[in-house]
Amino acid sequence: MFCPGAGQFHKSSRPGFHPDPLQSLRMTQAVVITVSDSFSRGEREDLSGPAVAKVLESHGFDVQERISVPDERQAIEDALRSAAAHSRLVVTTGGTGISPRDVTPEATRAVCDRLLEGVAEVMRAEGRRETPLAALGRGLCGNIGASLVLNLPGSPRGAVTSLRAVLPLVGHALDLLAGKTEHDQGDPA
Repeated sequence: MFCPGAGQFHKSSRPGFHPDPLQSLRMTQAVVITVSDSFSRGEREDLSGPAVAKVLESHGFDVQERISVPDERQAIEDALRSAAAHSRLVVTTGGTGISPRDVTPEATRAVCDRLLEGVAEVMRAEGRRETPLAALGRGLCGNIGASLVLNLPGSPRGAVTSLRAVLPLVGHALDLLAGKTEHDQGDPA
């Protein structure tokens, strides 16, 4: 319950009670991180970040911010940790290939508590329907606490294709990470 003037919420142990009465009506917060040396230096326009944000918003996510970082492992790790501290979904685009500067998967692996290999497999499988080069992608999916981290390719088309392929999984993954593990009677899982 919100205590007027107190500036904080009072917690209740009642099942189904939300400390913030509007919480269930709010959209899931997301951050989009574009990983690109040339974009972060202002030498190239970011096409993937806006494309990813548009898809997320059309599926009910509240994209809190779009940021860019260079292809530097420490910068990516710092951005991932910072974004996960205030958003439930952190989506990166870029840096997932096999060039020497592509280090987004390494940064993601370093900060994630666990990896969800099946999600990355779904993205690559869908990408291979459009191009055999999708098999060279190394994007990962994992969690930092209750936040989900998703690495997408750097091309706008590849990023959107990969994101759309896994969006049906994201809501359930976020619920599980938030501790909502009850199954409906009809749920086979």
